[in-house]
Amino acid sequence: MFLMGGIAVGAAAVAMATLADWSQAAFAALLAKSRYASLLVTPLGFALSVFLTNRFFPNSQGSGIPQAIAARQLSDQAARGRLVSIRIAIGKVLLTLLGLLCGASVGREGPTVQVGASIMFAIGHMSPRRQPGLILAGAAAGVAAAFNTPLAGIVFGIEEMSRAFETRTSALVIAAVIAAGLTSLALVGNYDYFGSNATMLRNGMDWLSVPLCGVAGGLAGGAFSRLLIAMGRGLPGRFGQRVKRHPLAVALACGLGVALCGLASGDMIYGTGYAQVKAALEHGTPLPWDFGLLKLAATALSAISGIPGGIFAPSLAVGAGIGANVSHLFSDAPLGAIMLLGMVSYFAGVVQAPITAFVIVTEMSDNHAMVVPLMASALIAHTTSGLVCPEGIYHALARGFLQASSDGLDAH
Repeated sequence: MFLMGGIAVGAAAVAMATLADWSQAAFAALLAKSRYASLLVTPLGFALSVFLTNRFFPNSQGSGIPQAIAARQLSDQAARGRLVSIRIAIGKVLLTLLGLLCGASVGREGPTVQVGASIMFAIGHMSPRRQPGLILAGAAAGVAAAFNTPLAGIVFGIEEMSRAFETRTSALVIAAVIAAGLTSLALVGNYDYFGSNATMLRNGMDWLSVPLCGVAGGLAGGAFSRLLIAMGRGLPGRFGQRVKRHPLAVALACGLGVALCGLASGDMIYGTGYAQVKAALEHGTPLPWDFGLLKLAATALSAISGIPGGIFAPSLAVGAGIGANVSHLFSDAPLGAIMLLGMVSYFAGVVQAPITAFVIVTEMSDNHAMVVPLMASALIAHTTSGLVCPEGIYHALARGFLQASSDGLDAH
């Protein structure tokens, strides 16, 4: 079951990656004809996505990681099925692609986690007693296949999904990750997500960028997480009630905000941010000074709008922008190295999973010379983020799904 599920998750991740690239290319082609088309297409696309989510695919909004965490903690099969199922997986894929097609600042990696958990849950009907382990394995396999980072998939399963190392299921999780990884390799070959980057910190002054990136990324990531948690729980007062009653209007406003950020950035902040960051890392192409800020704003608007889509890749792009800005303080330091520090710092600040953060960035960039500074920046960012947002974003949002499931069971 674990091997069969891992193969299915790997195939789904590759298909989603290919379709996501096509979706972003289609939106770029639209912008090539008219930059201002985003002012119409992006808000309407957001509203359509929220309508389809609420009407046909409830519980598929956002990244999907909180739903997978909540499903693993539930014991009622029906309640689990409302958070992870083949129906939700299909909706997750289609609506994440719709978001990229209309310019949302979202990623496909978080959604792949919910898709992986859903596939494993469906397979788990053959052995219900193993379902918590299957959901964990599916989520870990989703990360491994989406980023082509098998170690990060395992660490993510331990650090973020389960918050503990479970010897009983560890071998099965690894088996699913291997199966998903081999499937991805067979279909698209071996590759590094952000290319190969061999830059490293040199003299003593360069190492000052480690705490600077750690603090800046941690503060920004903590603030981002706190905003999303507050919006996920609902704003207080009449304004909060209006926001809850008019989801399509909120989606339209958020979509317009993303379009405005896109115009201000010269069309750089749409989609995952993958192309811009990879170009900067591989070729030393500098990112504009406002890239990180505008990408953060667009990602926050996309996340609070209620559309399905992840924050993994956009968070790495925001971190790259932060690192690029910090690099101006170190005239002779390698740009790529400090951008990697910014990426791991902001990502660790958002998810508050420092081990997952530095393993993902190390594997994605194939830069093992930066392991120690990446670890240091991730730990500093994690500590700094905790001062702004005391709880991890995924587990905080998962509690909302657990409460909703509990309320639903009480009602029955």
